[in-house]
Amino acid sequence: MAPKLILFLFSISLAGSLFAQTNENSDSTRVLQQVVVKAYEQKRQLKEVSAAINVISPAQLERFNNTSILPALNATPGVHMEERSPGSYRLNIRGSTLRSPFGVRNVKVYWNGIPFTDPGGNTYLNQLGYYNVNSIEVIKGPASSLYGAGTGGAVLISSRPEHITPGINLHYVTGSFNLQNINAQITTGNDNYSHTFGYTHQTSDGYREHTKMRRDIATWETQIKASDKQQLAASVLYGDLYYQTPGGLTAAQYNANPRSARFAAGTSPGADDAKAAIYQKTFLAGLNHTYRFSDEFQNSSVVYGAFSNIKNPTFLNYERRSEPHFGGRTIFTWQKQWQQTIVQLSFGGEGQRGFFNTQTFRNVAGNPDTVRTDDDINNYIYSGFVQTDIRFPGDWAISAGVSINKSSIAITRLIGRPKATLKTTFNSEWAPRIAISKKVIPGTLLYASVSRGFSPPTTAEILPSTSIINTNLQAEHGLNYEAGIKSSWLQQRLYVELNAFYYQLKNAIARRNDTTGADYFINAGSTRQRGIESQAYYQLLPKGNGFLTSARLWISYAWNKFRYQDFKVVATDFSGKKLPGVATNMVSAGIDFATRPGWYTNITWFYSDPVALNDANADFASSYNLLGARTGWRTSFGKKVMMDVFAGVDNLFDVTYSLGNDINAAGGRYYNAAAGVNYYAGVAFQIKY
Repeated sequence: MAPKLILFLFSISLAGSLFAQTNENSDSTRVLQQVVVKAYEQKRQLKEVSAAINVISPAQLERFNNTSILPALNATPGVHMEERSPGSYRLNIRGSTLRSPFGVRNVKVYWNGIPFTDPGGNTYLNQLGYYNVNSIEVIKGPASSLYGAGTGGAVLISSRPEHITPGINLHYVTGSFNLQNINAQITTGNDNYSHTFGYTHQTSDGYREHTKMRRDIATWETQIKASDKQQLAASVLYGDLYYQTPGGLTAAQYNANPRSARFAAGTSPGADDAKAAIYQKTFLAGLNHTYRFSDEFQNSSVVYGAFSNIKNPTFLNYERRSEPHFGGRTIFTWQKQWQQTIVQLSFGGEGQRGFFNTQTFRNVAGNPDTVRTDDDINNYIYSGFVQTDIRFPGDWAISAGVSINKSSIAITRLIGRPKATLKTTFNSEWAPRIAISKKVIPGTLLYASVSRGFSPPTTAEILPSTSIINTNLQAEHGLNYEAGIKSSWLQQRLYVELNAFYYQLKNAIARRNDTTGADYFINAGSTRQRGIESQAYYQLLPKGNGFLTSARLWISYAWNKFRYQDFKVVATDFSGKKLPGVATNMVSAGIDFATRPGWYTNITWFYSDPVALNDANADFASSYNLLGARTGWRTSFGKKVMMDVFAGVDNLFDVTYSLGNDINAAGGRYYNAAAGVNYYAGVAFQIKY
């Protein structure tokens, strides 16, 4: 799709479903809700924050099938969540999956303020179900000035609604490929003191062969307002996840039968013979404490402990990982106003420490056989940060922050004599960020920022599936320049946002494969990443006093020109080549209708350009268009019971496409086919006390 056509679509399709409606009388003007952003400790409206942040509200999450956050994230610009098979996620923020063959790396994730990314740099995002998420804030680009190491960005997830409603929530969804999803939540108390217990059970046979999955998640959350000065909150999660991994297909296999699992090749078994799968259990408990010393000064702190146990029979071996870790984060905030100038100072620190053990065995039909390696892994990562925000008279604002980071990993190989410990430390990495903004006219903000990111190698990159310890791998560094505009018009019925960035990454970490298909990682020289991201939301109806109470149109668009700037592997020069795994143009758009009787419809369209599959740009995944829709009826029975009955379809035109390509895969096994046309239906009840 030509950029000119996309810009034309953008100009005529100004829209607004990301923002839910404010509560208004039936004859009042319909406007977009003022979304408050917590990122960078701003606690300001999205249109006033000088940063590229995507906000996914409960209203946008509920536009889809109520089983995954993936489609809601992919409806925002600059972000692409991938699913190689049901339960196997990757998160691509401006090309961050360059170093992620699986899982979420190079992105710092927080859940209810708790670091959800472990000290080894890995994030088990698949341990969070749809009902463990109420809202998401995605910070795009280096966020190291306040959120520790990472050049891809940061994701702030909250499971807590703005206001507590005591009662029982029951949800059930069924669909194609034997999808079954059941959720139950019980909430007691009020905004001052509450408990929420939740349980989710999800199963699916999957679209492809060898893609069955099962996920069970139990949670307990509590909030206590001890006084006007002090608040406590606790979050406890236990997740038990199992999913089969079908493996990548070659182009010939993918075109012949995209639903097939990986076939045997040489001495490497097929997916079913290897019983390739993930058995993953995670326990996490965190305690948040907020104390207001005065009207001007407060502290928020969190401590947590977590344990993950993973068993992974693969095509090469059988891996068993034990990953206990703990950590915490504290931030002090001081704010003072002098006449029309407001100053806020935020400072604090974050630390995590892990004591991991990884064992690999020979895999015999899904069972561990001869032990190959046994490694103790001690890792830690610490950061201290400070940030100043000043709002001047005349609608000028400046934000300046910096962090200093230190990380270390020590690996002791327990097999062999004598025992050997290899240690790598990354010291004193400064990560500054400065942003300046100005309201040029009422409702229009211009901003510009410069930020530097730092990302050390993860544990899985220093000790990859080859089981060869690579302590020569260096941290990558990135410098990001950004400018943008945010504006609301037509009595706040229209919101438009546009930003452009220029990002230079040095010592970029990239994945490679050896002849057996095992992955390893190298420092890939430098990259140059330029892009434009835009989104618009429009409330079509000025008033909602007729049969049609709401009609909202929205669109998001991302243009990416990501290139290797200086990258050579032995005698092969990849300089100037496209970064694999990133489409040049991506568009998402939709329209939402709601009627007075309670009937509603959500329609979503998504387009992606072709994607380079290797560093040489010799192979590309084809472009694709997706169309999906959900319709339903929301109604109440008295004042205590609300019901939502819905049904929908995804990939309406049964397009064959790969949602999560294996970049630089050995033997050209790049493709992981996503589901063809599929249907779902569900019902939800909210019973208030």
